[in-house]
Amino acid sequence: MKKIDAHAHVGYFGSWCDVGLTAREMAEAMERYAIEKAVISYPDNAVTAAALREFPDRFAALAWLDPNRGPQALEELDALLNGQGFCGIKLHPLFNAYTANDSVVFPLMEEARRRNLPVFIHSGHPPFSLPWSIGQLAEAFPEVRIVMVHMGHGHGVYIQAAIDTARKYDNIFLENSGMPMHTKIKEAYCRVGAERLFWGSDAPFHHYAVEILRTEVSGLNERQLEDVFYTNIQRFMGWR
Repeated sequence: MKKIDAHAHVGYFGSWCDVGLTAREMAEAMERYAIEKAVISYPDNAVTAAALREFPDRFAALAWLDPNRGPQALEELDALLNGQGFCGIKLHPLFNAYTANDSVVFPLMEEARRRNLPVFIHSGHPPFSLPWSIGQLAEAFPEVRIVMVHMGHGHGVYIQAAIDTARKYDNIFLENSGMPMHTKIKEAYCRVGAERLFWGSDAPFHHYAVEILRTEVSGLNERQLEDVFYTNIQRFMGWR
């Protein structure tokens, strides 16, 4: 089955993580697992830009931005969109230490609304990136398409909150990488909407084979799996 990875990272993450993939290593792994394209980001956008230049047909790039930088973040976004082919925004409230619904995020959200850019937001870790805070951000910016990355991540309460919050706000889409409960994939597909759930790997933090299998055993039929693995993110990103 064809796949598009809705959430991955090129580059190396040190400290406790100690994981990484070069652009070439990722492209080779994608070939092995029949992944046609990957939506990638990294804290240093220059690393992402280099990967995009090396494999323009395999990667789509998100601008990883820290809203705490204020006008500098907006300037960086403008440069990445206009000169280097980036196509959306990545926010990581946990990594950069702000809550998802903090007003510091609003200028970037306004720019996303103005340019019709998708915003991918890490979820699942208190106090910064809980689903309820992302829901409040979605309510404040109903015209912005928000992808709740990891759909609550590893905590059952947060996973359920991700599904419930996405049901409440139709501008929230869910991505399922690193989320351990295979049953919640089918629940999200059926309760949130068939077109609003994406498969992702979160490579290099998780292995492609594990992330693929969890979705394959979720209880969805073949047509539904095709939606999650391929069609939904393709449509969301405007590639079809």
